[in-house]
Amino acid sequence: MPAEHAAAYTPHRAGPVADIAAGLLAGLALRGRTAGLRRPPTARRTPVRGRGVPGPRPPRGSGARGLYERARRAWDRPLTAYYVILGASLLITVLGLVMVYSASQIKALELSLSDTYFFRKQFLAAAIGTGLLLFASRVPAKLHRALAYPLLVGTVFLMVLVQIPGIGHSVNGNQNWIYLGGPFQLQPSEFGKLALILWGADLLARKQDKRLLTQWKHLLVPLVPVAFMLLGLIMLGGDMGTAIILTAILFGLLWLAGAPTRMFVGVLSVAAAIGVTLIRTSENRMARLACIGATEPGPGDSCWQAVHGIYALASGGWFGSGLGASVEKWGQLPEPHTDFIFAITGEELGLAGTLSVLALFAALGYAGIRVAGRTEDPFVRYAAGGVTTWITAQAVVNIGAVLGLLPIAGVPLPLFSYGGSALLPTMFAVGLLIAFAREEPAAKAALAMRQPGLGAMAGVSWKSMRRRVKKRPSGER
Repeated sequence: MPAEHAAAYTPHRAGPVADIAAGLLAGLALRGRTAGLRRPPTARRTPVRGRGVPGPRPPRGSGARGLYERARRAWDRPLTAYYVILGASLLITVLGLVMVYSASQIKALELSLSDTYFFRKQFLAAAIGTGLLLFASRVPAKLHRALAYPLLVGTVFLMVLVQIPGIGHSVNGNQNWIYLGGPFQLQPSEFGKLALILWGADLLARKQDKRLLTQWKHLLVPLVPVAFMLLGLIMLGGDMGTAIILTAILFGLLWLAGAPTRMFVGVLSVAAAIGVTLIRTSENRMARLACIGATEPGPGDSCWQAVHGIYALASGGWFGSGLGASVEKWGQLPEPHTDFIFAITGEELGLAGTLSVLALFAALGYAGIRVAGRTEDPFVRYAAGGVTTWITAQAVVNIGAVLGLLPIAGVPLPLFSYGGSALLPTMFAVGLLIAFAREEPAAKAALAMRQPGLGAMAGVSWKSMRRRVKKRPSGER
């Protein structure tokens, strides 16, 4: 082949291959240039509100259900019961001091005393009670159990002294006071509630350890006879209100111990029969029973106190007439700083104030139930349940009487009403609840991790402790 033909043929033979190669190279180059312009596969176009495009979905767990879940998780934290008991009891006591000062001024002036007389006595009792609360909250359960028998014996001794003429004194028709000299006096029956709880909790715990509570005789004896002895000493002084609270404590301990329903029915029937007999044999108690739901003072002003308690609540409105501006405490409402302090609270602070008090008692009671339900120590369960029963039952009886739903029983509102004899054992009982709340396994781990150097020694977080506790039986009914 001639040279010129070979030179002309070579480009012609390589043309298709070169074209294909050039096309592939151009395609690859174009793909590389446009790759940087493409949107990443994970990127999404941001929706624009107001142009028919739906906005972003709300985060999961929002709304009422999310609020409920957050509240449930907050309540399930190990130290929640500890803080609720401490905070609620502190707020009730401080608000009680304020209302005692406001409600007792006119009464003190009527007695030719300083307007701060009752407030100063209540403040002194609250200071002593704070010391008792701190002592009870730091003492281990073993020492509380050791104090049970001496406290019971000492209380019974004082309650016997009350019935001796010349030693015991009568107040408002009930002989259940001992004067200590000067303006100070003591009501031993108030300490009887605490004594029955500690002694009964220790007794039932020891019997449970020996597996004796399945027998009805060990469940009732000697708990019920000792309780009836205390009730008899109280009723000798005519204080049926305290007897009702003591009966509620007894039933609370029996329920926590797992008493069968038929046993409850039997004991309740006996208690109801005794109660009906005591009411029917007393004109004063029958008159109080007749004042339930009364809207008029009635003949002889027999329902004066009950009706004026309703008047005080009704005149308070939503937010009350203002602190210190009560009208009923100017001689219209008897016992404005003791049994009917809740009515003065409603008049001066309104519905908002009374609902706040009710919410604090509800929180305190629910936290006490949680402490009793989550522990594995039988003594702690019985003692915490007994204290919770005591405080809630007494609050219900007092508030129910002020609202006209229950007869006037003459019991103070716990931690709120005036009265050092009632405040001291109640604050000690609150200290018990605080100590028991601190002794929960998860709470102990959480407290240890908050202290420098102890968190590493604990070796476990409170979340793992909570999971471990949940796997074990809690003892809740």
